[in-house]
Amino acid sequence: MSTPLLFSTIEVTRQVFYRTSLSYAIVNLKPIVPGHVLVVPCRPVPRLADLTTPELTSLISSVQNVGRVIERVYSGDALTIACQDGKAAGQSIPHVHFHILPRRFQGDFFSGRNDDVYPALERAEGSLPRDFQSSGQGGSPGHEPLKVDADENRPPRTLEEMEKEATWLRNFFGPDNSGSAEFKN
Repeated sequence: MSTPLLFSTIEVTRQVFYRTSLSYAIVNLKPIVPGHVLVVPCRPVPRLADLTTPELTSLISSVQNVGRVIERVYSGDALTIACQDGKAAGQSIPHVHFHILPRRFQGDFFSGRNDDVYPALERAEGSLPRDFQSSGQGGSPGHEPLKVDADENRPPRTLEEMEKEATWLRNFFGPDNSGSAEFKN
């Protein structure tokens, strides 16, 4: 049995759809747009500056590989890629992570007001710990779950819903996680 993956103190193993030796990607508990995912280093560290050079290289390569696939499978025209690096920047989970959101010219929730995605990300970031708790995921054994206010407008998805999306997304990555697997609908 492999070691569970933690997003800070929260076990997210079943949400993982992409993995390298130093980073992984998970589907989002409360996506702002369809296809909103997170890319995370395996080692739980709070800030980018805490990462080693190999970890940072893996993380950024993973952001690029996952972003390429997410944009394609969610019919995006572009991506919003964001990292809140520290509590003062809006980071509420003390584990470095990048948000990847596919964006569209037509039919995007934020069409005509592209920068509105940033306050939405900040609100979503602040509600993550409590939302994990309310979804039944809580923390892993021996780890205390984090708690902050929840965003009542977007209820958290169930673990089963997230696992279904993660399983589907795994199909779009080749054995080397390059995102070079044939496109499937």
